Amino acid sequence: MKRRRRTEILVQSNADLAEHLAETILQTYTCKEIVPPHHGLTMVKMRESAKQSLFYIGEVLVTEAKVEINQYIGIGIVQGMEEELAKHLAIIDAAYNATLPETREWQDLLLQAEVDLKAKKAKEQAELFETKVHFETMDV
Repeated sequence: MKRRRRTEILVQSNADLAEHLAETILQTYTCKEIVPPHHGLTMVKMRESAKQSLFYIGEVLVTEAKVEINQYIGIGIVQGMEEELAKHLAIIDAAYNATLPETREWQDLLLQAEVDLKAKKAKEQAELFETKVHFETMDV
């Protein structure tokens, strides 16, 4: 599983999943905190639809952390003020970069979390669709 997909699942799903995965690594390996969780701003890029050119729409607050496990670096960046989640993401990233054996067991957990997220989004969209106004059926 690619880093982007994995991170999206961990950020969008329950924070307990990221905490659980990070704790399994911390129980076995030494984790050196290179950069503690800290807040910062990052620019957000958008693509203009007519000319397909990129531009910066503004800034967003992020929390970033960086750790080292077995001489492999892991980075965790999350939108908002989420120190613990950023640290957990950094630990998980370092574990994948170091190809630790625990990461192979996480595949099923991440896939199940992705299925749960899709079901939750489908339910929310169905609820929103019920409130949609059909103008062609309205009497004038």
